[in-house]
Amino acid sequence: MSTNFRINQQVKTGLYAAVVVFLAYTMIFGFRKSFTVATFDGLTIAGYSYKTVLVICQMLGYLLAKFYGIKYISELKRTGRGKIIIVLTAIAWLSWLFFAIVPLPYNIVFLFINGFPLGMLWGVVFSYVEGRRSTDFIGATLAVSFIFASGFVKSVGAWLMVNFGISEFWVPFYTGLVFSLPLILFVYLMEKIPAPSLEDVSYRAERIPMTTLDRKKFMKEFLGGLIACVIIYCFATIFRDIRDNFGAEMWKEMGFYNQPAIFSKTETPITLIVLVLVGSMVLIKNNFLALKTAHYFILIGFILAGASTLLFITNALAPIWWMTFVGLGLYMVYIPFNAVFFDRLISTFKYASNVGFLIYIADSFGYVGSIGVLLSKEIFKVQLNWVTFFSNSVVILSVIGGLLTLFSLYYFTKKHKKMSIEN
Repeated sequence: MSTNFRINQQVKTGLYAAVVVFLAYTMIFGFRKSFTVATFDGLTIAGYSYKTVLVICQMLGYLLAKFYGIKYISELKRTGRGKIIIVLTAIAWLSWLFFAIVPLPYNIVFLFINGFPLGMLWGVVFSYVEGRRSTDFIGATLAVSFIFASGFVKSVGAWLMVNFGISEFWVPFYTGLVFSLPLILFVYLMEKIPAPSLEDVSYRAERIPMTTLDRKKFMKEFLGGLIACVIIYCFATIFRDIRDNFGAEMWKEMGFYNQPAIFSKTETPITLIVLVLVGSMVLIKNNFLALKTAHYFILIGFILAGASTLLFITNALAPIWWMTFVGLGLYMVYIPFNAVFFDRLISTFKYASNVGFLIYIADSFGYVGSIGVLLSKEIFKVQLNWVTFFSNSVVILSVIGGLLTLFSLYYFTKKHKKMSIEN
């Protein structure tokens, strides 16, 4: 088989996989976030904001799914994944039906039931694409799907509310209905993605289900660097979730209301820019150089988020540009972890393992942080202006996150030098 033929096949497989997983995960998002387009003004439960309670309940579902997924996803076999996706998504969709028909406050439990199965799906979908020479590009495409999908799904939900008069409680169910048939199609197409080739395995290390002993060994070997990475990811998750879940409130506070297209207007350019930046790492053949480059992207992301927010606070940047730039900065931190960082880490140190294990460790603590912030707001009755809270916090986050990124870069560089000397 000629070199050109192999390269052509690799490119075709990479492009096919990238398009299919992007569309599949966008459809999955249709069952997740459309309820956040509603503000549920005036509704409370035991004195707490009804929408915040809904967000917390859904996050609790994600949280438990992430902790459970550390074991489940790391041990996931490569058969029956399509059925797993359909079943878990169906459970999430049915939860929206019961959310709509069960009266307050009892319907809040269905946000938890929605969150748990959806929290398992990222690891299942990523298992189709990891461990390939083209994983950087495919993974970046998959990861940016939830930037695009977040805005797209909210726009669909807002469109249903504005044009069809669908109530805030029924919008999530009908949004899921819109995305259900396309999801089945794209899961079928995802099942057709070829397994990694022998050359992929040689270049990126074998990806296998991990045992408890494998997981303990990996954690012991890279504990210091992983702690830094988890804290960085935790920060990024907290503020990505605040921007994602309470974007409608922030736009309203800044004078933008009943404008369904505003979500896609900011998220679409972010999607394209992050896709180009992170996806271009596929051109870097040296795994350690790619790992260092991922650190540089993350550091630049913190600087962009912090600088744009300072400009916004001083009225030197318009709201729509601030939401775009701060979102771009936060996603430049968040996306590498979900796309290339852990894949290149495994490839650099040639550990027979899988990305799902590492992503779910980071995700689990990320959601602990997100829930902690929201619970603190409600328990201590903090009356937040979301724009003020978010902007002030991002400035602090950027400084601490940048320092942690520099430490992580130092840690893994030192670890790599030691490995090179030993070999």
